[in-house]
Amino acid sequence: MSKVIQKQELNEENQLFSEFPAASYQEWRQAAEKTLKGASFEQKLISQTYEGIELQPMYFQEDIRDLSYLSSRPGSAPYVRGTRALGYQEKPWEVAQEHVYSTPSEFNEAAKHDLNRGQTMVNLVLDHASALGKDPDQALPENVGRDGVSISTLQDVNQALEGINLEQTPLFIQAGSAGFPVYCMLVAHARNMGMDSSRLHGCVGMDPLGTLVKEGTIPFSLRQAYDLMAELTFWAKKETPEMKTIQVQGESFHNAGANAVQELAFALASGVEYIRELQQRGLSIEEIAPRMLFSFSIGSNFFMEIAKLRAARLLWSTIIDAFGGNEESQKMNIHARTSSWNKTVYDPYVNMLRGTAEAFAAIIAGVDSLHVSPFDEAVRPADEFSRRIARNTQIILEKEAHLAKVADPAGGSWYIESLTDSLAKQAWKQFQLVEEKGGMFKAVEKGYVQEQIKEIADRRFNNIGRRKDRFVGTNMYPNLMEQKLSESNLDWDSVYKSRCAAVGSHRRDSGGAEKETLLQRLGTAQDGIVDTTMNAIQAGVTVGEWVQAVRESSEIPPEIQALHLHRGAESFEALRKKADTYKEKNGSYPKVFLANLGAISQHKARADFAKGFFEVGGFEVVSNKGFETVDQAVKATLETGASTVVICSSDAIYSESVPQLARELKQENPEITLFLAGLPDSETAELFKQAGVDQFVHLGSNCYNMLLDLQQQKGIGR
Repeated sequence: MSKVIQKQELNEENQLFSEFPAASYQEWRQAAEKTLKGASFEQKLISQTYEGIELQPMYFQEDIRDLSYLSSRPGSAPYVRGTRALGYQEKPWEVAQEHVYSTPSEFNEAAKHDLNRGQTMVNLVLDHASALGKDPDQALPENVGRDGVSISTLQDVNQALEGINLEQTPLFIQAGSAGFPVYCMLVAHARNMGMDSSRLHGCVGMDPLGTLVKEGTIPFSLRQAYDLMAELTFWAKKETPEMKTIQVQGESFHNAGANAVQELAFALASGVEYIRELQQRGLSIEEIAPRMLFSFSIGSNFFMEIAKLRAARLLWSTIIDAFGGNEESQKMNIHARTSSWNKTVYDPYVNMLRGTAEAFAAIIAGVDSLHVSPFDEAVRPADEFSRRIARNTQIILEKEAHLAKVADPAGGSWYIESLTDSLAKQAWKQFQLVEEKGGMFKAVEKGYVQEQIKEIADRRFNNIGRRKDRFVGTNMYPNLMEQKLSESNLDWDSVYKSRCAAVGSHRRDSGGAEKETLLQRLGTAQDGIVDTTMNAIQAGVTVGEWVQAVRESSEIPPEIQALHLHRGAESFEALRKKADTYKEKNGSYPKVFLANLGAISQHKARADFAKGFFEVGGFEVVSNKGFETVDQAVKATLETGASTVVICSSDAIYSESVPQLARELKQENPEITLFLAGLPDSETAELFKQAGVDQFVHLGSNCYNMLLDLQQQKGIGR
């Protein structure tokens, strides 16, 4: 009986769809072009991304017909659809929130608190000094305790990880150049606490190239850095088989302004360089690849970010296959963090929406672990509330949005599959260009990578300045009355001094013949350097002392032009900060008066535009219902005492009134800076300028440049 019913329902469904015949692309395009009323289809409906990919308004099955990987299943090479057959159904991604606190004790308190409330992976980020292998008293004060934890000794690791069961909880330490000693400290800590070090799992990632592009240098020569990486990876294979020892960071490229193609290509090129160097030192591809972890930033272009991680797995599988690696070693392990590039200081609660969308994209793309930026990340170290919101974002996406229920939910989407293919092809071309230049180090040494990223970053900043790329609450729709988040009241000088004092005290207490002997042995050790390091750390050797002991003085560490890491909204935030300072000194924001002419219907659109345009620079805009005559407008304008005025009305009224209005205003007050909302033709614009109009504000204006010039003219921020 049930089969009869099912057959009847199928026949009804077929009859229903037969009434809606499928339209071809050409038929759809002809219908779309009719709605454009003569406008160009290509200009109106096809958009160009920063990756150089043309996004179509509609995708069809024919667009992905020739993609060879479509027949693969989740968990099968080339892993476009994920590295696990059931996706997250057996095991969800790791909730790996960073805890960016200055000291080990602060880190430990936050980590234990969050592990009891949904976090599943400990994520420890070293501060700049520690990542460069320097103790606090060897580093600049601004590099100690900011943007990460200051770690120098075994006692620091003991304190940071006190009370955390590392046999059950995976650990991710972004260790930079200090990966070797920090890894040894971790193993020593686990053994001292009675844990089985073979059950440690996660990653303590060495990433010399990643540190180099971010900091401009590393403490060792590259040859020695690769020697150390090989020694550690070989030792870890036996002693901590579930711990990864190599990290490839893509987020530095992203935060310098790179597009998705560049982030992919440069990360892959770094990974290939690591493989070649470790193979030369005796490790096989099956010993290297499974111990690598890639980390990427997830930006605001939702579908592009999904495609980016799918393309990353496809290309990495292809690369490892070319090296002769088996299917298991072709799996790419991916950690993702939501973008720092697009987070803002002003209207910071919008960052929650940004982070949620980015986390959604990362999960759909199939990451192995994820950090969601707290909404106040750009302002201060996260507090308990912002940590909870960020952490719960992941939990809600799993438990309430049920994103873990379906393996590869993006699979088969004509748009995403086509975008994945386009992105993979473009990234492969860029990767090959890096290879032609001799590999990743040669490419950054010659400045090629920096130049390529700067070109895209400059385009981004130009579009941000023109408000084509929008940051809600910053360069669009600002709220001058918002209650700003309080900045950290942490005394960074005290943090620096206390950390220097702690390490100095440790050195005095741990000094002795055994320690000196081990330091000398580190400087001459050819084999067994991991075991010697383990003993030295137990004897009290610090990260900085270890680096100095093993560093070969005969080889000069590399130095390159570091990438410029920044956020996209920083330029507009600087304008607002200057205006805030002006308000503190003068009691109010600098004012802009709108000289609205005619009825509301005649000036409202341009008045609203002008209001939003100037408010993003921290100007208080004074508007009105409009003036019937030029004399009324002149009188009202002069009474306000405003030195910046914007004329707003229709083109018809402009031609009648602007010359008279501009002349009279400038005659009465030559210091007035006079703008006109709109873009008249060149002949009319010249006429208005002769009458006294200084500039025109319109959709094509570079808002940032104009407001920066205006602030400088008015002495704001001096």
